[in-house]
Amino acid sequence: MKKITVFTGTRADYGLLYWLIKDINEDAALTLQLLVSGSHLSPEFGLTYNEILKDGFYIDEKVEMLVSSNTPLGTAKSLGLAVLGYADALDRLDSDIVVILGDRYEALALAQTAMIMGIPILHLHGGEVSEGAIDETIRHSITKLSNLHGTSTEAYRKRVIQLGEPPESVVNVGAMGLEYLARGHFLDREQLCASLNFDLSKPFFIVTYHPVTLGHEDPQASCNNLIEALEQYPSHQVIFTYPNADAGGREIIPLIESYASCRSARVLAIPSLGQVRYLSALKLADAVIGNSSSGIIEAPSFDVPTVNIGVRQQGRLAAKSVLNCDVSVEAIVSAIRVAISKDYKHDLELIVNPYGKGRASFNVIEMIKSFDFSKMKVFYDLEL
Repeated sequence: MKKITVFTGTRADYGLLYWLIKDINEDAALTLQLLVSGSHLSPEFGLTYNEILKDGFYIDEKVEMLVSSNTPLGTAKSLGLAVLGYADALDRLDSDIVVILGDRYEALALAQTAMIMGIPILHLHGGEVSEGAIDETIRHSITKLSNLHGTSTEAYRKRVIQLGEPPESVVNVGAMGLEYLARGHFLDREQLCASLNFDLSKPFFIVTYHPVTLGHEDPQASCNNLIEALEQYPSHQVIFTYPNADAGGREIIPLIESYASCRSARVLAIPSLGQVRYLSALKLADAVIGNSSSGIIEAPSFDVPTVNIGVRQQGRLAAKSVLNCDVSVEAIVSAIRVAISKDYKHDLELIVNPYGKGRASFNVIEMIKSFDFSKMKVFYDLEL
């Protein structure tokens, strides 16, 4: 049986990988191994590895690698610690294939470690663009370190091939996060309120703002602008999830916590909702606000509008339900006004999500079973 090591470093990628992890675990021809790292193991970000255990999965390896820092220097040092830890973990796991999703520095450290150790890599969600974050460069770097690629759209498949990856190694599997639409269960409003111990009887927004790691958006100033804009909609409640562990993220958390403490009946601040609660809330929300990729990839499938703030997701393929705006208070207020308008919500009925319909896990497992990982990787040249 092939030993498939699936890596997760954040609450976000675990939510996207859940069904793939489950399907690998239940496949008689495959052996699942879970390598868990990054913010999953940090009390500051909610110790979200516990969500993995609650889902009934066994964690084969945990790698502590986060330096308690809020700077690019700290991130770079975390990257070095990750390589050291991953090397020992992979040596013990003796993996046949490593599965990596996305574009974070924790994942880059694993990709370079696996490549050096001669372990084939399957990369998911390559070829995408997010020009306002270092994730952009990291994503394409992981593509070049990988042997097999599952992209979320045909356009991104073509881009991975453009990067020199052989066409037979690149498959458009669809977005991993949409698997839940076809196979998951959702909480209704009453169940969600009970789970969160928070009253959501009024219309509400889901808000997530991550620091911009490329460009000139000051995370504190932008987050303050977002909070000021939310204050213009006092009839809406707010579920505010914490940012990720990028440089600048720790500066945002106190702002969110202070806002929630001052508006405790209206605003809930929470490190992580988990996949079921997040998607259940998404289904019920009036709008998704911030700069998380979930507002672009998952939200359109629920016919929920997205207010995408700033440059973090700039360049990413998006449905018409995504409203882009700059980080000024006025721009955010204006975009929210459009998102919750009756005319705009009526138009959402015609929206088609470009990221597929939720068969990604099946497609990925078929790739794993059929691909010859013994073949030497070659650079594929487009006709000049």
